[in-house]
Amino acid sequence: MRFDQHTMVLLVRPGDAPELPRDAADLLEDAHLAHQAGLVEQGAVLAAGPFVDHDDEQIRGIAVLSVDPEMARELYHNDPAVRAGQLIAHVFSWMVPEGNVRFENVPVPRSMLEVAAGD
Repeated sequence: MRFDQHTMVLLVRPGDAPELPRDAADLLEDAHLAHQAGLVEQGAVLAAGPFVDHDDEQIRGIAVLSVDPEMARELYHNDPAVRAGQLIAHVFSWMVPEGNVRFENVPVPRSMLEVAAGD
């Protein structure tokens, strides 16, 4: 059997993340979303999004990438939320049977304003 290998990034909020004022947190969230959208536009990110209704509030989101793990580490090291200490990027490889998972080219929001507009 053949396998496809994808690079995964699990975004986790550290227990010691600095508290930010609401306006600073909002700006950082928009910067994070813009960074993520840029990675999608470059073709590095195939799919990404936050987790909801989960048992561990520290686990915030996931991304599936088309690049190798080392490049994923570099890309997420530059994420504004990671640089600000609000998120940690855990990078690993995921193997699935060949053709088992497919990704469509779908636009992602660049800001919380775009998220809200989709409601």
